[in-house]
Amino acid sequence: MKYETVIGLEVHVQIKTKTKIFCSCPTEFGTRPNENTCPICLGMPGVLPVLNKRFLESSMRACLATHCTIEPMNRFARKNYFYPDLPKGYQISQFELPLGTNGYININVDGTKKRIGLTRIHMEEDAGKLIHGENLGSPGKSYVDFNRTGVPLCEVVSEPDLRSSEEARAYLIELKSILEYTGVSDCNMEEGSLRCDANVSIRPVGQKEFGTRTELKNLNSFKFIQKAIEYEVDRQTRLLDQGDTVKQETRLYDSDRGETFSMRSKEEAHDYRYFPDPDLVPIMIGEAWVDELRKTIPELPEQKRERFIKSYGIPEYDTGVLTSSEPLADYF
Repeated sequence: MKYETVIGLEVHVQIKTKTKIFCSCPTEFGTRPNENTCPICLGMPGVLPVLNKRFLESSMRACLATHCTIEPMNRFARKNYFYPDLPKGYQISQFELPLGTNGYININVDGTKKRIGLTRIHMEEDAGKLIHGENLGSPGKSYVDFNRTGVPLCEVVSEPDLRSSEEARAYLIELKSILEYTGVSDCNMEEGSLRCDANVSIRPVGQKEFGTRTELKNLNSFKFIQKAIEYEVDRQTRLLDQGDTVKQETRLYDSDRGETFSMRSKEEAHDYRYFPDPDLVPIMIGEAWVDELRKTIPELPEQKRERFIKSYGIPEYDTGVLTSSEPLADYF
């Protein structure tokens, strides 16, 4: 039986600011563990968060550069779950009223141009980081570094419009370029400034309903993202061909072995008990503010490519897609 791959990506982008999302602690990478912390980002009793305006404006620029509609009213919510690197016992994120909705990114794979829809872009704070003792000479122990706690993030959620690992890679490369061109993020994957979760499923060709998906967590390089998706598609195909079923679960990718493995089972929906954060008022965004920020958006990668192709008269130019077999480098 032939199957169609269905992929949706959730990309966490660290916004380039000097201070954290709700406090004045620096976001500098590589400092000593727990050095960049304060009572606010550690969630001490009685503290009150104050939103970083530069983070909000950078997030709005990300929305505009990806053709999202900036919602005139959006607000933060508390996402409740327990994990050792989450000192408050909840993460401040956005739920039913995100910052941006209904955007898109155009990609080009093998000369074919395709539009990938964006469901939403929402703002949230990062959690801390667990460091396991095996890496520190203390097997059986784990340590928590809260330096990343409160670092400002945008989560870019795509529609399930991607149909191959090549398309997923092209989408991420284009998104990274957009964010770098606009100065929203440095997108340094080695430092965790851009991280990706991939939702992967397959279905028989011609079937409208989606298959059972698995989530691949914390992929931090284009190479590993592509290889993890390819392995997962092959794994799910083998299961269905054998008459087995695909379990909905979260999986991790082992780059040394080149395969994914189960991290935890995943129900249809987590009960995060979202509710509006009582310490943060709703954000009201007027058209004048949006128009002012729109003027700061530079020429984006897609526009620059189209201008270049037109300027140099590259053969068979068609709406920005290079279909000629002649290498682009010949025209520089």
